[in-house]
Amino acid sequence: MRVILSVMLLLVVTGHPTHAQPKKEDKPQDNIEIFLRREMQRRRIPGLQVAVVQHGKIVLLGAYGTANIEHSVPVTNKTVFPVHSITKAFTGVAIMQLVEAGKLDLSAPISKYLEELPEAWKAVSVLQLLIHTSGIPDIWDDKAKMIADDEDEAWTKVKTLPIEFAPGVKFKYNQTNYILLGKIIDKLSGEPFISFIKKKQFDVASMPLTGFGDSRDVVSGISGSYRYFRIVRGVFQPLDKPEPLFLDWPPMIRTAVGINTTAEDLANWIIGLQKGRFLKKDSLEILWRPGTLNDGKPSRSGDLVNGYALGWPIVTRSEHRAIASTGGGRAAFFLYPDDDLAIVVLTNLIGANPELFIDELAGHYVPSMHPSTGFGLPPAIKILRAELVERGFDHAQEIAKELKTKDAKFQLEEEAVNTWGYQLVDLGQAKNAVEIFKLNVHLYPQSWNTYDSLAESYEAVGDKSSAIKNFKRSLELNPKNENAIEHLKQMKGEKENQSSFPPSAPLQTKGTKDEIVKRLEQRIPQLMKEGEIQALPFLGATLGESVILG
Repeated sequence: MRVILSVMLLLVVTGHPTHAQPKKEDKPQDNIEIFLRREMQRRRIPGLQVAVVQHGKIVLLGAYGTANIEHSVPVTNKTVFPVHSITKAFTGVAIMQLVEAGKLDLSAPISKYLEELPEAWKAVSVLQLLIHTSGIPDIWDDKAKMIADDEDEAWTKVKTLPIEFAPGVKFKYNQTNYILLGKIIDKLSGEPFISFIKKKQFDVASMPLTGFGDSRDVVSGISGSYRYFRIVRGVFQPLDKPEPLFLDWPPMIRTAVGINTTAEDLANWIIGLQKGRFLKKDSLEILWRPGTLNDGKPSRSGDLVNGYALGWPIVTRSEHRAIASTGGGRAAFFLYPDDDLAIVVLTNLIGANPELFIDELAGHYVPSMHPSTGFGLPPAIKILRAELVERGFDHAQEIAKELKTKDAKFQLEEEAVNTWGYQLVDLGQAKNAVEIFKLNVHLYPQSWNTYDSLAESYEAVGDKSSAIKNFKRSLELNPKNENAIEHLKQMKGEKENQSSFPPSAPLQTKGTKDEIVKRLEQRIPQLMKEGEIQALPFLGATLGESVILG
């Protein structure tokens, strides 16, 4: 049951929204504030900033919650947030500025610009570095730490490692690629890449609060960084309370990760891109063109982000395409070029994954994007949804069978059905979600996860007996299902302690560990594909600290 009633709730009930042109009748803005507070409660986000750019202007700025839990410092529009791999988008722009200046050729081998490279690296093109298809070994290990304590030692060591695959054969997210791009910027610009990016982007876009740094640097007004998990002897463990993080970005790697900024500064940078202050239109098209492999196939695939351009993740779809940038599972912004809209969300929680709800936020400005319309659902799910809306969700199994009879190619994938079920829960349609999870159990009766999800939906509607029954069935299929074990323990404890509470008193809880684990388990395969993390953090599996790299 997704209920969060704790001291953390106090951190998100107050906010500081700022509208460019406030109007009492401006209901969409009010709805956005309600939506954001709901997401902060659900995801236990201590602090958040938002900026919305529409038609080339900032139409909404918002600051909510707590920037620093230890000292009870509230988030304001001036609070600075680390944005992790969003830094790569700035590096992509810097590279294209050098291309426009006639100093750099994307198709040229990097050996044209850099010396003392391993023989196997010399033929790699600048473009292959940008789109992560170089095959060059990563300077970060599977725990997201440099392969040696000293920068110079790590750089010497990585150059002795074998190449991982032939350039252009596949996509693999890699920090070494962007270290090399930083070295190219240093050489061709004639100044350190930090100075070049500040002069050519921060200053041009009027970003006074933006700069480079990590936890070793004194950064005025910076938010804390928190997480609800810990790695103990290589094992992932969820936490009930937020834990502060120390961010360590060696100077050499700061073209990959290292920028700190505000939602307002990022919004102004986006406007600068849109208005051609950094690059010409033709250069922007190259910057945002999804990379391809040697065989012409897209270099990257994924459920949401399914392409990678020059430092920019891309969301390619039939409607409302998006050009994105994400960092550390805590910060993201989406540009919707066909809708003349851009949305920035920054948080101080690793695992908040704002990219997962930015589309829904966009739906407040573009109604056809709201999840209630079925936007973003796979084709088969959309067909099923249309029938269910007309005839009722309690006919799900019957309708699915009819659709399959009409079209033998009609196929409902287990993961897609499961994802939709949770979306319905998030939309406040838990009863409908139960019917969808029941359908998934019917379609995939040997999957422990379908029973686990059905059990959670029963729990959400208050049917504990059915929840217990399905958690137990899930455990029969997978005795190692820790999520089911934790839920059953919790429900047993609630039953034993129920008599100590008056019938009308709600049972207080700090939020369950399994809620966080479940969300992370579902999200991590996509993060793995996107390169946000580099180790599998499933329950019982070893996990690197790479979740904070992003």
